[in-house]
Amino acid sequence: MLFSGFVVRFQKCNFNLLRKIRLTTKQMFKKLHLGAILLLYTGVGMVQAQSSLKSPEEFLGYALGTAFSRHEQIQGYFRYVAEQTDRVRLVSYGQSNERRPLYYMIVTAPENMARIEEIRTNNLKVAGLMPGSSTGFEKPIVWMSYNVHGNEPASSEAAMGTLYALLQPQSPKINEWLDKTVVIIDPCLNPDGRDRYVNWYNAVAGKRFNPLREAREHVEPWPGGRSNHYMFDLNRDWSWLTQQETQQRISVYNEWMPHVHADYHEQGIDEPYYFPPAAEPYHAVITPWQREFQMQIGRNNAKYFDEKGWMYFTRERFDLFYPAYGDTYPVYNGSIGMTYEQGGIGGGLGVFTAEGDTLTFVQRVQTHITTSLSNIEVSAREAGRLISEYRKFFQQTPNYPYKSYVLRGNKGSLRALQQHLDGLGIRYGLAPTSKVYKGFNFRKNTDEPISVKMGDLVVSVFQPKSVLTHVLFEPKSTLPDSVTYDITAWSLPYAYNLEAYALPDRIDPIASDPLSSGQAVFEPALAYITTWNNLQDAKFLSALLQKGYKVRFSIRPITHKGVTYAPGSLIIARHLNDRISKPFGKEVSEVAHMFGKELIPLSTGMADAGPDLGSGDVFAIKTPRVAMLTGNALSSLSAGEVWHFFDNDLSYPVTQIQADDLGRANLAQYDVLVLPNGGYGSILNESNLNKVREWIRSGGRLIAIEGAMSFLAGKDGFRLKTKTEESGKKNAGEEDLSRRLRPYIKAERESMGDAIPGAIFRLKMDHTHPLAFGYDETYFELKQDNTLYEYLTDGDNVGVVPKNSWVTGFVGHRLKPKLQEVLAYGVVDMGRGQVVYMAENPLFRGFWYGGKLLFANAIFMVGQR
Repeated sequence: MLFSGFVVRFQKCNFNLLRKIRLTTKQMFKKLHLGAILLLYTGVGMVQAQSSLKSPEEFLGYALGTAFSRHEQIQGYFRYVAEQTDRVRLVSYGQSNERRPLYYMIVTAPENMARIEEIRTNNLKVAGLMPGSSTGFEKPIVWMSYNVHGNEPASSEAAMGTLYALLQPQSPKINEWLDKTVVIIDPCLNPDGRDRYVNWYNAVAGKRFNPLREAREHVEPWPGGRSNHYMFDLNRDWSWLTQQETQQRISVYNEWMPHVHADYHEQGIDEPYYFPPAAEPYHAVITPWQREFQMQIGRNNAKYFDEKGWMYFTRERFDLFYPAYGDTYPVYNGSIGMTYEQGGIGGGLGVFTAEGDTLTFVQRVQTHITTSLSNIEVSAREAGRLISEYRKFFQQTPNYPYKSYVLRGNKGSLRALQQHLDGLGIRYGLAPTSKVYKGFNFRKNTDEPISVKMGDLVVSVFQPKSVLTHVLFEPKSTLPDSVTYDITAWSLPYAYNLEAYALPDRIDPIASDPLSSGQAVFEPALAYITTWNNLQDAKFLSALLQKGYKVRFSIRPITHKGVTYAPGSLIIARHLNDRISKPFGKEVSEVAHMFGKELIPLSTGMADAGPDLGSGDVFAIKTPRVAMLTGNALSSLSAGEVWHFFDNDLSYPVTQIQADDLGRANLAQYDVLVLPNGGYGSILNESNLNKVREWIRSGGRLIAIEGAMSFLAGKDGFRLKTKTEESGKKNAGEEDLSRRLRPYIKAERESMGDAIPGAIFRLKMDHTHPLAFGYDETYFELKQDNTLYEYLTDGDNVGVVPKNSWVTGFVGHRLKPKLQEVLAYGVVDMGRGQVVYMAENPLFRGFWYGGKLLFANAIFMVGQR
């Protein structure tokens, strides 16, 4: 909102000017009333509005945008409205990690509400997700999601304003909209993050806001309110379902499968408003209609913004490619998925922009209400086309290069994939017969004859969720533009590190669950042995160690009754364990059943081949005491991924130590210290680095991830070097000159030459090393860090990037030839301890399932000799 008569210069701002601005802002609060928006859209002002229903201002005691509402207050308003009118229905669908309720509101005409279940089920029948035929009573479902990032708070306030605006029966326009559509409002996808931000702001701000950017109210403390409880970005999780909030949301989303989905955000303070159409790249599966509707929405939004003189931009920055956003996941499920971005992150109730104007929270709320109503207006106008194009989307015959995906692997990884597909609503089954096909081998990256065996897991694209299946499984996604907003590769067979094949032929799988585990079976034995090759094995080990069991593993293969067990296989012997529970083995069997583990009873400690149980090559696993650093200067996302892994995947205790407290921490209490990605210049000062170094030499194990690894390169005792660019190349000078003389307009694209936003590489693993136990010679890594490291000269190069190892995803043309013969994962000894190097975070976003065992090895297996 522009101020006339002066331009603020931040450095020279004085008390009188601040007072002047605050007075003007107070006037602005009075002017930007919800009634203006109602009048703009409906011709009905506040005086004419329904008097029996309280406005948000009347309910809350303040006008929207003049204060931050806590999640409890937002919920209270939605509950209040649900009791006042037959045009709405409030539905609870779960709770956040911090036990705040998650809910959505259905808003539609009373006639539609009376048949709402028929509308919902008809929609699912059209999509083929429910048996039977539609009765023909169909309405476009318009779903609007607000506040997925907690410190982008304008949208939840806008959700209240939008709800109130839709409940004005005097407006013929709104009556028409609600007659033609069903609107679903989810007012706060991330209540934990929102309240973290709102409670902090309310605690540090005064009675009047301070618009100076250096004011405390504009400088959020770590980790900020953007993420959820575990510091995960919920807007990167739609397809991965790693977080509790996402799992519950996708479950109810799949019960409706809306025609339109809008996702509301905020961006930098100085950015004008963004609304669709989206930027390139678009994934190839996006239909002409999905593109056309985005353009219609954009033009309608522009009409209202032009009328108000508000600045905006379209077709820039926010693309439609990565599949786990709040716009792309709906798009790949037949919807028109859209992102909306209002400038304002960190803006509080008011802040100076770079142009010297004041951006207020009132304005941020108003623009989001405006586009929310615009979405519904266009959806009502295009109701017939939305329904017909939705039907066409789900009735199209799949025309992809690959029609079927065949997967094999250990039971734990296959079970995890099946659970993931169940959450997404993707169907799968078993190969009905054995047959040889021509197809693509994921692990070899080649086309070859593929021998499909009866009972193999099969995922076919001939199913209702055909498009989503194709997007998540295709070996290589075609990227039409290198300038993209997120990772560019994610294929699930690579993420789960499975043996997989893509076939151009259609295989109709038979419906069955090959992985049901039945009842726990207890068979008395001298010892038990079981495999170690997936996360379920690590969960099993975690549970046993916490119960006090002594668990062993062998560093060499063990053969028993003709079956060979790979290094790392777990051994639970009666010796020293029979005192924990009697009879020995009964509780162990129950825990094994809980995690889908098969225990092989051993009647003798003598192996057919390999080490006997009492061999010096069989080691007891010491129950590790684990700590991790968290806090300032560290990536909250990386720290959250580590924390979530221990708390949810392993259910294993970890002590979080504030990075600022490292100097005071008693490291002797811990066996393992994890350093998440981040900047360590201030954390590992000379004193703290010496402290950590001595702790390692005394037997500690340090796990250094990405930025932590980079910081340790070149430091005394850590024996790690970054790989420098070769000098004296024939064309180096010419290339450098070309870069310096590039046109200004090409700067962003030129910078992509050194970028790797997320590509998959095939690593060569030393699977005889404890860090790689459970893997074969190949591991597929999602690589994003362009820092390269030389092979260790005095250490173990456990995972390396060999020549010609790129698989899929964008890599800059200057970086790609350098990304070979470099270290990915390694271990060096230091005194009695070890340093584990991880050039990439194997826990990235919690969805790269194949990397989780690698991290578990670093915790449980490394350093046990």
